[in-house]
Amino acid sequence: MLDVLTSCIPSDKPSILELGCGTGELTLKILQRYPSATIVAVDYSPRMLDFARTKIESAGYTSRWNGIKIDFGKWAIDPNLAGLTDKFDAVISSLAIHHLEDEMKLKLFQRIRTSLNAGGCFWNADPMLAESAAMQEIYQAAREDWARSQGETLAQIRARVGNSVAYGYSNPDRLATLSAHLEMLAQAGFETVAVPWKYYGMAVFGGFVN
Repeated sequence: MLDVLTSCIPSDKPSILELGCGTGELTLKILQRYPSATIVAVDYSPRMLDFARTKIESAGYTSRWNGIKIDFGKWAIDPNLAGLTDKFDAVISSLAIHHLEDEMKLKLFQRIRTSLNAGGCFWNADPMLAESAAMQEIYQAAREDWARSQGETLAQIRARVGNSVAYGYSNPDRLATLSAHLEMLAQAGFETVAVPWKYYGMAVFGGFVN
């Protein structure tokens, strides 16, 4: 999933904002793949930022990464928060935005839209709400099977990639359907929306602005 998201970023998009960087799994993939990329990474958890910083420093990418402690839900409302007033070529997120209520998701997508340079893109990798109770059972079983194939449990994977406790505007698992996400992106002003990858209840989706 993270490999798909990484490949969706055009190579000529060097200025990137990452929302909810967690332990830096996605950050590291992008810095390794795109030598000219620079990333501003935000997370509300000092512990997660410390984990990410250690990874980035060990890989020798310190000069291309800046970690900032903020709640991106608050940034959606206050664009001047923590000095994040620059525009970016790409905004990315993984396993984080689904903690926001739908109203806040829309506000965040609108903020992301205004924070992108012309031709910029946004990509998000997140779990989706199933279209029915029957599909939810199928999605959950698929997640558990996948986790076992990785030699971990779902709880272990969540602990490794980030935190899911309630904080600020974030709450554990406030899922929306994929169609609802795409509608919110269009409402936020994204001229092109797309779903480059979907597997059961997980998806990579986003879009471009003109």
